[in-house]
Amino acid sequence: MKKLNTLLSWLFLICATVVIAQNKESKPNILFILADDLGYADLSATGSTFYETPNIDKIVNEGTVFTNGYANSRVCSPSRASIMTGKFTARHDITVHIGSPSGTAWRSRKRFSKLLPAAYTHQLPAHYTTMPEALKAAGYKTFFTGKWHLGPKGSWPEDHGFDINVGGWTKGGPSGGYFSPYKNPKLENGEDGENLSHRLAKETVKFIGENHPKKTGKPFFAYLSFYAVHSPIQTSKDKWKKYQNKAVSQGIAKKGYKMGKYLPIRQVQDNPVYAGLVSQMDDAVGEVLAGLKAQGLDENTIIVFTSDNGGVAAGDNFSTSNKPLRAGKGYQFEGGIREPYIIKIPGLSKKGDKIDVPVTGADFYPTFLELAGAKLLPNEHNDGVSLLPLIKGESIKERALIWHFPHYGNQGGEPSSIIRRGAWKLIHYYEDGRKELYNLVKDISETTDLAAAYPKKVEELNKELFAYLKEVKAKFPEADPEYSETKATEYLHKMEYKKMPSLEKQRKQMLSPDFQPNDNWWGSMMTKD
Repeated sequence: MKKLNTLLSWLFLICATVVIAQNKESKPNILFILADDLGYADLSATGSTFYETPNIDKIVNEGTVFTNGYANSRVCSPSRASIMTGKFTARHDITVHIGSPSGTAWRSRKRFSKLLPAAYTHQLPAHYTTMPEALKAAGYKTFFTGKWHLGPKGSWPEDHGFDINVGGWTKGGPSGGYFSPYKNPKLENGEDGENLSHRLAKETVKFIGENHPKKTGKPFFAYLSFYAVHSPIQTSKDKWKKYQNKAVSQGIAKKGYKMGKYLPIRQVQDNPVYAGLVSQMDDAVGEVLAGLKAQGLDENTIIVFTSDNGGVAAGDNFSTSNKPLRAGKGYQFEGGIREPYIIKIPGLSKKGDKIDVPVTGADFYPTFLELAGAKLLPNEHNDGVSLLPLIKGESIKERALIWHFPHYGNQGGEPSSIIRRGAWKLIHYYEDGRKELYNLVKDISETTDLAAAYPKKVEELNKELFAYLKEVKAKFPEADPEYSETKATEYLHKMEYKKMPSLEKQRKQMLSPDFQPNDNWWGSMMTKD
C-alpha cells in the first residue's frame, strides 16, 4: 500500500508538471486570497451552519486543506509581516497590530493591566527580501489590492515588491466603511454605494486580464487582501434580511455571550450583519474565480485562501463564535490563531485531501518559491518551510511553531508566548509566569490543562520556547508600578455587568425584523440603478 501511495503521489506530480508547463514560462500564476479577521468556523465548509460561503467552499473542496493551519499571530499586522517575510513574529518584531500603544502609553486605554506591553517595530523592515520581491526576481508580475497595515507611507506595498498597489496603505480598517466613498488615498472612489469587497475583486480581475501571461510573457502573483470581515461590520439590507430570517428559523439563543477573563465572549453565530459581510466577501471571491476561468487561467493558477487571525468573538464588534475552538481574535487559544488554510494546485491537489501537520503563514513564502521553480532563500524565510512535499504526499521534519505576543490587545487576550510541537501546545503567561499545556489532538477546545500531569513535557517545551526567544532577541512586557488591583476589579465588574448586557441588547436589535442602522444602510442604498 505504501508503494502504491508513493506511485500515486508521483503520478499527481507528473500531471501537475504537465499542466504548469502549458504556460510559456513553465511557471504557475499565483492568486493569494487573505481574509481579515475571518474565523476557523466562519465558512460553511469548515462547519458553520449559519454563514454561507459557496465560492470559498469551492476552493476548499478542490484544494488541499491544512486542518492545523495557523496564522502567525492572534492579530493582523504581525501575521501579515510573517506572510511577507517567512519569519515568526518574535524574529521580525512586529508583535502587535501597528498603532497599538506600548509601555506607559498603554495606560491611556484604561484597562488597568498588571503589565506594560513591550515595544515593537512599527513598519515592515526595508532590508528584508519579501515574498513579492523574491517572486519578482523569479520573473513574476506582482499585484496587491486591499488591506496592508504594515507601516506608514514609505512602507506600503509598492515599497516592498509589488508592481501595482490598489488600496493598500497605513490603516488597518476600511476608513470609509464598506461602501463608496472609501476615504482611501490608494483607492479611487467608485459610484456611491459600491461595495468594497466587490471593488477589490474587480481590480483583481482587471489586473489578471491586463497581465495575462500570453500578453506579458510573465506569470503573475496577485495578492487579494480583503478588508472584510474587519470592523466596522456593515452589509446591505437584502443580505441582512436573508440572515435575519435564517437566524429566526434556526432559533435564537436566549443568551449570546459568556464572560471571559477580561471581556464578554460571543458564544453563537447569529449576527445577520456579520453574515452579510461574510457573504459579500464570498461573492467577491466568486467574481475572481469566474474571471480566472474566463481568461482560461484556472488550470494554471495556484489559489490560496486563508485569514490573518481568528474571528472576533470579543472586542471590536464582538461578531462571531469560533466554536469548537476556544475564544477568538486577540487570544492565545486556538480560536485566535487557527485558520482556514487551503492551497489549490491544479493537477496536484487532490479533492478532499486533508493534511494534519501543523503549518503557518510563514510557510507560504518558501512554498511559492518552490512552486515557481525559484531558489529558496532560507536566510530570509528563516522560520517557514515549503509545504510542497506534504501536498505531494510526502513528509517534512517535525518542528516547533512559536507565537510571541507580549501585549494585551483589544480583545481580552493575555500577554503570552506559545510553542506547539506535535500534539502539544504550551502557553507561557507573562503576568504571573504560569503555564498551560494542552493536547490538541485529543482536546481541540483546550478544556483540560495538563501542565500538572506532564511536568517533564512542560519543562521540555518551555526550554525550547525560551531558547528561540533568546536567539531572536525577543522583547518582553514589564510590570506596571502603578497597577491598582482595585481599579482592575472595577473595570472587570463594568465589563460583566454593564458591557455584557449592552451587547445582548445590541444583538437582539440586529435580529429584530425592524432593525435599521441608518437611512441608507451604511451607504449601500446610494448606488444608482
